[in-house]
Amino acid sequence: MKNYDFLFWAYNVIWIGLAAYIFFVFARVRRVDRRLDNVERSLGKKQD
Repeated sequence: MKNYDFLFWAYNVIWIGLAAYIFFVFARVRRVDRRLDNVERSLGKKQD
């Protein structure tokens, strides 16, 4: 039965790590998207 406890915790660690990685990737994508919007707005103002 102890082997199943180890397997349970191993899967939990893997899923938590994967969820954290996905969260950080999405956070960086949002940050880059905001910066790109700012650049596009500033270029649009200069062309007017």
